[in-house]
Amino acid sequence: MIDHRPILLVIGILLATLGCAMMIPALLEVALEQDGWVVFAASSVLTLFFGIAMAIASRGKTGNLSLREAFLLTTFSWVFLAAFGAIPFAWSNLGLSYTDAFFESMSGLTTTGATVIVGLDTAPRGLILWRSLLQWLGGIGIIVMAIAVLPMLQIGGMQLFKVEAFDAPEKILPRATQISGSLSSIYLIFTVACAFGYFIAGMDYFDAIVHAMTTIATGGYGAYDSSFQEFNDAGIEFVAIIGMILGSIPFLLYLKGFRLGPLELLKDEQVRGFLIALSFFILVLAIQQSLTSEVGFLTNLRHSAFNVTSLMTGTGYVSTDYNQWGNFAIGLVFLVMFVGGCSGSTSCGIKIFRFQVMYSALQHRIKTLIYPSGMFAINYNGHTVSQQVISSVMSFFFLFVLFFLLLSLSLEMLGLDSLTAMSASASALANVGPGLGDMVGPNGNFSKLPDAAKWLLSFGMLLGRLELFAVLVLFTPSFWRR
Repeated sequence: MIDHRPILLVIGILLATLGCAMMIPALLEVALEQDGWVVFAASSVLTLFFGIAMAIASRGKTGNLSLREAFLLTTFSWVFLAAFGAIPFAWSNLGLSYTDAFFESMSGLTTTGATVIVGLDTAPRGLILWRSLLQWLGGIGIIVMAIAVLPMLQIGGMQLFKVEAFDAPEKILPRATQISGSLSSIYLIFTVACAFGYFIAGMDYFDAIVHAMTTIATGGYGAYDSSFQEFNDAGIEFVAIIGMILGSIPFLLYLKGFRLGPLELLKDEQVRGFLIALSFFILVLAIQQSLTSEVGFLTNLRHSAFNVTSLMTGTGYVSTDYNQWGNFAIGLVFLVMFVGGCSGSTSCGIKIFRFQVMYSALQHRIKTLIYPSGMFAINYNGHTVSQQVISSVMSFFFLFVLFFLLLSLSLEMLGLDSLTAMSASASALANVGPGLGDMVGPNGNFSKLPDAAKWLLSFGMLLGRLELFAVLVLFTPSFWRR
């Protein structure tokens, strides 16, 4: 039987934390002598009330979880946070419906970066800060979840990264509290360093802070409708590239790197694969653009490096309209959107390690066809990969493609053209942000989509952020049987 008390306790604590975070933009609005502080103060009180009430209602229950309770906690914590995180958007003077507000909140917490807000340049500074805070909090949340919860749930091959401290469900809550302190410190240090880099490169203090939070979170929310086209500065773009890469490397490796030296990061097979793939896509696109345009190679390399890094890491910043780069570039950009960064980072997408495992499994299959009597093992990062992990990775890949097709077809049924439907689906499931085409491309946003499409895409963001299985298992009748 499922015990709801530990679930309510954790969700209550998370909501209370979210409610406290709402006071930060409220204080900013007070400092700027704007009326928006009332919205955030009221939202904070409401969120705190529900959060504290849920925590009190579950009192007397310590941090013990069953496997099924862990699945419920994983999904419902993100749903509740998105629902309450939407309140400041819904109550603001932007005129957003709750559908739009929920979409914006879910996009923020899942670090997707897709937006329905038009006129960011003149939007209240409190709301701009709140969007960045949502992504920053979502970023550290996904790191803890990817390290503590998903490997234990054996989702999509994540058991490859199981930490000994989290080898059983009942250890999740107390152990996660212990390790999240160290990870949060690294996360904060990187954010401060990124903000300082932006400030030195030419941003004002406000832009530097809000963009630093969404850069390290690989979220992509910014302060302007035109994203990084607003700055058009190579130095600022360079800082962003470094920040996005830092956010896409497993944060547990940073703890190891601080003890044993930074070269320890490059010993990790996943990190090497990520950096090689990123460099390859950047060079291919830069060379192709140089051969087909009159723009110099260095300029093409600059824009290729920024936009490929942004899309591959799932950040979603844009420095130019890549819709104008031609069919090859659009096809490559579409492919890059699915790849993602490393597991245990803020990055999203299919993740590099899954491509590496599938490639190794393919090599293994070819060897067994050539040498039927041979005995071959599949290794990853110096460890033998079990058949269970391979099956889990293959299942994830199959489900990812299946839901991409289903989501694309559903959006087409709502009247969207194929390019918009497919790129919006890819953007949601891979938590990237911008798509392709005029409507949801780098110079557009998701505001013109019908409400049904926004709810579908919100569900797609949740699926992609929680690695599909954590959500889908709740829809199986066997999960709810005693």
